[in-house]
Amino acid sequence: MKKIAPKAGEITLGHGSFTYKVVPNWGLLDAGKNPVNDCHEMVEDAKGRLFLLTNEVKNNVLIYDKSGKLLDSWGHSYPGAHGLTILNEGGEQFLLICDNNRHQVIKTDLKGKEIFKIEYPKETGVYDYPRQFVPTETAVNPKNGDIYVADGYGSNYIIQYDAKGRYIRHFGGSTTGYADDKFNCCHGVLVDTRDPNNWTLLITDRVNNSLKRFTLDGKFITRYHLPGSFVCRPVLHGDYILAACFRSTDGSWAGSGYLQILDKNMKVVSTPGGSEPIYKNGVLQKQRKEDEHKVFIHPHDVYADSDENIYVPQWASGKTYPIKLERIG
Repeated sequence: MKKIAPKAGEITLGHGSFTYKVVPNWGLLDAGKNPVNDCHEMVEDAKGRLFLLTNEVKNNVLIYDKSGKLLDSWGHSYPGAHGLTILNEGGEQFLLICDNNRHQVIKTDLKGKEIFKIEYPKETGVYDYPRQFVPTETAVNPKNGDIYVADGYGSNYIIQYDAKGRYIRHFGGSTTGYADDKFNCCHGVLVDTRDPNNWTLLITDRVNNSLKRFTLDGKFITRYHLPGSFVCRPVLHGDYILAACFRSTDGSWAGSGYLQILDKNMKVVSTPGGSEPIYKNGVLQKQRKEDEHKVFIHPHDVYADSDENIYVPQWASGKTYPIKLERIG
């Protein structure tokens, strides 16, 4: 991609060939008519519409075009709306919503009609009641429709279901320290399809500043340590993984979030809003927020469109609407 020099007054972020300018006032709406609370996640449908999930029950889903114009809104019954995944099934697209307060995963069509709900996974034998299940994210295997649910705010299991929501298996569980096959906040999950011969799972171990790779049936493969970065969920874009980090350093620094971009070898190549990624003897050095313009507060998700622009919903950030970054390098 040809690098474009920023104009005077433009705010730029990122490193190397992944640099971006902030698009001022993208997606701002009348908060009296279309308010947001936490803007948790965003996906794009086949028509190029951007679906934003917020836990504001006046309009849980806001649908934008890429210019930031509001096209539609729906949803009044998801007080804990947190995770959003889009999937293709039989020529149609559907959404999976993780609701922390309802302790459920809800499948809907793109207009908000509920198709089915996944309740707390009592079939596993490790859950006694619904409140133990606090799902944060889902991922879908495009080959067979299997659904992987990350119980990131609950018991830290990954629960696998078939496309109809029927239980298959579970793995993981909680650790307060570090264990390869367990998690301290398995906040996000992704089916990584970049190797056509070996699809795997990438799962967040947020408190341990890590992404972990597992087989599709839950066997641990390896860990990618991202020191200082509290990753929310990995997002696939071409050969790259994009991720929002809601905080940095030790996790107690409020407002210290940034983004991470990793290449096909899982090496960090750019950290918009954060310090430059530096490797010594193949080991990534600890990173921290470096954002003189204070563009980000607590990024919670990142979505990249076909024009390489990035959209960033934020958690606990003063009820702000998403930020759009236009790629210039």
